[in-house]
Amino acid sequence: MSDTLEAPPFHPPHPKPRTEPLGMVAFLRAVRENPLNTWMEAHFEEPIITGEGALGRMTVVNDPAVIRHILVDNAANYRKDDLQIRILAPGLGRGLVTAEGDEWRLQRRTIAPLFTPRHVGSFFPAMVEAADRLVRRWRRRPDGRVVDAALDMTRVTLDVLERTIFTQGVPKDPDALGRAITRYFNSLGRVDPLDIFGFPDWVPRIGRLRARPSIRFFEETVNALIDARKELLTRGEPAPRDLLTLLLEAADPETGKGLSDIEVRTNIVTFIGAGHETTANALSWSLYLLSQDERARSRVEREVDEVLGEGPIEPHHLEKLVYTRAVVDEAVRLYPPAPYMSRSAIQDDRIRELEIPADSMVVIAPYVLHRHKKLWDQPDLFRPERFLPENRSRIDRFAYLPFGAGPRVCIGASFSLQEAVIVLATIARSTRLDLLEGHEVTPVQRITLRPRGGLPMRLTQRAPKMAPATA
Repeated sequence: MSDTLEAPPFHPPHPKPRTEPLGMVAFLRAVRENPLNTWMEAHFEEPIITGEGALGRMTVVNDPAVIRHILVDNAANYRKDDLQIRILAPGLGRGLVTAEGDEWRLQRRTIAPLFTPRHVGSFFPAMVEAADRLVRRWRRRPDGRVVDAALDMTRVTLDVLERTIFTQGVPKDPDALGRAITRYFNSLGRVDPLDIFGFPDWVPRIGRLRARPSIRFFEETVNALIDARKELLTRGEPAPRDLLTLLLEAADPETGKGLSDIEVRTNIVTFIGAGHETTANALSWSLYLLSQDERARSRVEREVDEVLGEGPIEPHHLEKLVYTRAVVDEAVRLYPPAPYMSRSAIQDDRIRELEIPADSMVVIAPYVLHRHKKLWDQPDLFRPERFLPENRSRIDRFAYLPFGAGPRVCIGASFSLQEAVIVLATIARSTRLDLLEGHEVTPVQRITLRPRGGLPMRLTQRAPKMAPATA
């Protein structure tokens, strides 16, 4: 009997879609507490829904052909809307995530060569070392010890960033950096009604006030890193060939212009904040889902044991860890790193019978798109098999957008996926994690999707075929 038929798939938790729309006050409260609670059943069933609301005219799109038109074919007509900029810019500045127009194109052209397959592949050893360090720490704990897996995924992904972005070390406590990131997302991740209604930036927002210490911490940490590296380069001393050096030396292939200090800083902050958060959450959700599906967890463990054998994990193993990768892909389908994207139409547009007026908002919500009943078979179930090579071709490219699509597709997607598979395989090789009894897991949207209250899990050691390498 095949694995698929041995046990019923797991039905992961998510807020039940609403049957009736919320009133204005209730909508604003829900958006602030957890925007996932605002989606209605129709959003998961209809390809296009258009209406008027607090944000003006809004078109929610779940039609892959229309999504392709907006993100690719006519992408020049759609910019990031003002609400996204108001939420993200206070912390991320004008980096790749928030910049627009020529400013964005210059940064994208300049930074893209740093994320070629060759460069991402060169970070493989650093990712393995960070994963091994995590497992060594866990193996010193007795069976049954409870750890917060979400917090430890934050730590391991920050360890990777320290080894790839700033290999000479963080001038401050890395755990303090992790705590600052968590505070930042918890504070600015709550949508403020003042942002929804477009109040000027000088009007104080509670979230921005609470996030200010974290933002100041980011800036001080990154400025210290940049100053130290520039001083090293000025003296002509050998500098690590990490992302920080590459950013400082990067030049636009069309104009030869380099990035300003501000652009370097804002993009480092983006990599630390958004980049780290993407991988940490993908790993957290993967570990949670495996803890709830013994069939899938056993299959990952068998694959890891067979592929890795008694030796260390090597780059050529990645293409053979197909089920492990499928688990990550399914985790970011159910809990996408960016659950919500929106664009503002610059000019009137028409897509078949759909008319999109200038200045109106278009919403493409991967959280909804990935659970849409007309695009996915049993969309609310955990089924990694849908991403195995023999099944993947059935998935429309524009029905699955964990990292976006088109010119603004996430530049670090391959970096994040490589890291996630390495860390998950390393964990599965030597450790099992089971959700703490009685803990209820709930996804909450704070820019990204996080498990509310962390992820307390019990550790059990497996007998690995090879002990992790020593530091």
